[in-house]
Amino acid sequence: MPSKSEADVITSLEEVLDLERNALVQGDLDRLGQMMPEKEKLIGALNQFPVRESDELVRLQRKVERNQALLNSAADGIRAVSDRMAELRRVRNELSTYSADGQRKGFAVRSNATLEKRA
Repeated sequence: MPSKSEADVITSLEEVLDLERNALVQGDLDRLGQMMPEKEKLIGALNQFPVRESDELVRLQRKVERNQALLNSAADGIRAVSDRMAELRRVRNELSTYSADGQRKGFAVRSNATLEKRA
């Protein structure tokens, strides 16, 4: 059985990991940043205890792996959005066509084009 202080650290870390999972599922990235110092402190405290195999540590490891998979998915989603926004900016600023020989050609689009009306 783990000592009381080790059990407290494990319980606190489990709570932080559960809160982290909820923040990831809800897309609350600000809350993730706020949790990081507490999570790092608890992991540091846990590392002070002797290494051993226990059901509590296996459960912690599973939660860490679950959250890491969620973090990776969130990062992939953010990258996809960033890439899509960059493509939309490029499309807005350039007209691309293909020549008869299959080469891509880009033509700059004027950003402040106005129509002049003459009588």
